[in-house]
Amino acid sequence: QAQPVESGGGSVQAGGSLRLSCSVSRGTLSSSFMGWFRQAPGQEREFVAAISWTYDSPYYGDSARGRFTIARDSAKNTVYLQMNSLKPDDTAVYYCAVHSSGDLRHKDSYNSWGQGTQVSVVA
Repeated sequence: QAQPVESGGGSVQAGGSLRLSCSVSRGTLSSSFMGWFRQAPGQEREFVAAISWTYDSPYYGDSARGRFTIARDSAKNTVYLQMNSLKPDDTAVYYCAVHSSGDLRHKDSYNSWGQGTQVSVVA
């Protein structure tokens, strides 16, 4: 099963930017979509964004729309999440996941998850 690996997290001041990367072995990848989720302490895992490997049709959760951009480089088997105008509320562990079936916004629609990368935004 394809296993995503995230990188690029860290600590940043409010208003700053970070770019997360997610590499995945597509040799065993049958899914057409990849997604980003995040989970803050004591909170549910929240949908951030998703993108197709084939079509340039990104999907965004409410918290990401207008500030975050998801992109993919199919040649490198890598998905990116560019995060701008970061706020302290964006502090969370960010996960990359392989979509299996169903609604892209629901975490149960994904069947393979990375280990997560911590993003901390300081006021």
